[in-house]
Amino acid sequence: MADAVAEIDAILARYPDAGRDALIPILQQVQEQQGYLSQAAVVRIGAHLRLPASKIFGVATFYNQFRFQPKGKYHVTVCRGTACHVKGSLKTLEMAQRLLKLKPGQTGRDGLFSLETVACMGACGLSPVVNVNGEFHANVSPRKLAKIIQDCRDQETKELSHAEA
Repeated sequence: MADAVAEIDAILARYPDAGRDALIPILQQVQEQQGYLSQAAVVRIGAHLRLPASKIFGVATFYNQFRFQPKGKYHVTVCRGTACHVKGSLKTLEMAQRLLKLKPGQTGRDGLFSLETVACMGACGLSPVVNVNGEFHANVSPRKLAKIIQDCRDQETKELSHAEA
């Protein structure tokens, strides 16, 4: 926790007399450094900018680039762009929600999976597209997604058994 506060303070120090015009760059830098915007970070940024935390939170929730929970070990991103939608990404998203027991923007309590949707991944010719930790998967049907998620779970089981050995 002390490290997180020090990281936030280091970012805020770059903006000594900042006003609300510095809010977005500060939020971006804090999220880049910590992986998400914690409640403590939002409060600290608000105090620095002399803005209520509710204003900071309101701005951050307006932009879908900001997260309020850390990503899971396996961050699953489902494209919901037009091409992916036409090719069935809604069914893929519904399968992801069912298998992971998460809604977009959530991370599981165990920290293993997180789920996100994006408007477009820029891989329309491969639609529907799912990205797991930066690895693109093309033509993802609900069945193919179930296999991808099971492979992640199998990998986790394998890593845990090696750690215990």
